[in-house]
Amino acid sequence: MAFKPANNIQDLQYFGEFGGVNPSISDSSTYTFLSAKTMFDTFEGNADGCYLYSRHSTPSNLYLGEALAAMEDTETATVTASGMGAITPVLLQLCGQGDHIVSSRTIYGGTYAFLKNFTPRLGISTSFVDITNLESVEAAITPNTKVLYCESVSNPLLEVADIKALAQLAKKHNLQLVVDNTFSPLSVSPKNLGADVVIHSLTKFINGSSDTVGGVVCGTQELIDQLRNVNDGAAMLLGSTMDSIRAASILKNLRTLHIRMQQHSHNAQYLAEKFEADGLKTVYPGLKSHPSHELFSSVMNEKYGYGGMMTIDVGSLDKANALMELMQERNLGYLAVSLGFYKTLFSAPGSSTSSEIPEDEQAEMGLSDGLIRFSIGLDADIERTYQMMRQCMTDLNVL
Repeated sequence: MAFKPANNIQDLQYFGEFGGVNPSISDSSTYTFLSAKTMFDTFEGNADGCYLYSRHSTPSNLYLGEALAAMEDTETATVTASGMGAITPVLLQLCGQGDHIVSSRTIYGGTYAFLKNFTPRLGISTSFVDITNLESVEAAITPNTKVLYCESVSNPLLEVADIKALAQLAKKHNLQLVVDNTFSPLSVSPKNLGADVVIHSLTKFINGSSDTVGGVVCGTQELIDQLRNVNDGAAMLLGSTMDSIRAASILKNLRTLHIRMQQHSHNAQYLAEKFEADGLKTVYPGLKSHPSHELFSSVMNEKYGYGGMMTIDVGSLDKANALMELMQERNLGYLAVSLGFYKTLFSAPGSSTSSEIPEDEQAEMGLSDGLIRFSIGLDADIERTYQMMRQCMTDLNVL
């Protein structure tokens, strides 16, 4: 595709107050006004360029939001204190009592728990469907449905959503298509495929150093204004505010995202091909054996590859645990949740990041005990990494 989101990021230019190449950090919780009238106007949302209180917005947060909106090609964006702090306000802003959501069944465990266990308290119901089966998706839509929710590449099974087709369904039924793009920043551009709202956990690839928790909602100016509204805005009233210092830190790391994603993808593609050739049950969108390989290939921003996430299935939880412990012992990565770090991270999602999903539903969607989710790191010698991983597998009779 001609559109290259990273170019939009590199074209942004900010000057600090004193001419610094990094914008100054707005280390204030509240802001002063020269007139009471301007304070009133700001409360009413009618004073552009004025800052009221840091739960509402700060210059540092707006700098980061502007950069992320440029990345996703949306009108604007608002940053939050966590990925869940982005997901929950959006869904609560778009839905009220009696409303209904159609969601992919394979989503991050925290999102699943929010939709399954929490929103029913507020009178909001959710139908979980196989997002790759468009007939099932449409069949789940009711007159009360307001939102169609999915992940570009699902956590942890790496199912690929047909965002173009889902966007057509959403338009047909007057729904908002909300897409979590955490697993595939730069590789996939959901807004350009028809999504209405794009969400990220900034904690992961975008920040890239596993030292900060954050989230972002990328969308129209109208939606972001609604989220920030002092009277009924979910982002404003639920208080999931990002700290200015953290916003400045993520903005600095964002500038190298395009380079990092290319290396994450290169390394994951290499390992996936090797593991599959070794006879391991390997899932990676860059493999021709992946059910949605052609779909992903048709919509991806090619230079950024198929992403840094992959899975293998070693047959049992005991084998998975033994392999992960041995790989960590041999300095091949960390037995840890999350993703996007410079070193490889691995976990068994059935007993960690997807543990909120009941076992019978895990089995139904194909999430087995022996599944290991890898976030592949930035290793400079990926062939050496493969040989060492293969030796671990050989030592444990996994191969």
